[in-house]
Amino acid sequence: QVQLVESGGTLVQPEESLRLSCATSGITFRFYAMSWYRQAPGKQREMVAKITADGRRTYADSVQGRFTISRDNEKKVMLLQMNSLKPEDTAKYYCHARLETTEYWGQGTQVTVSS
Repeated sequence: QVQLVESGGTLVQPEESLRLSCATSGITFRFYAMSWYRQAPGKQREMVAKITADGRRTYADSVQGRFTISRDNEKKVMLLQMNSLKPEDTAKYYCHARLETTEYWGQGTQVTVSS
């Protein structure tokens, strides 16, 4: 059974930092491209950051320079370090795994940035 479990979401103030984790099981993690997506109320889900199986990283323009995606193939975990958080970063963050035409989603973790 494939599981992607996000954790780390919470309420923070603007300019604070937060780290999200995505723990996986049931997949050969090292072969998968891993991504973080987010969805704010009333908006479409958008890709935040992606890391390929060989470690190449891609970021949305809105988070470039503030967020860092990483992966630990031994622990089968993906991380998202988020710095200098802004109210517009408020959303539910989802973990996504993809290998060719096979993809999986986690249930999401809520990040709220508010003073």
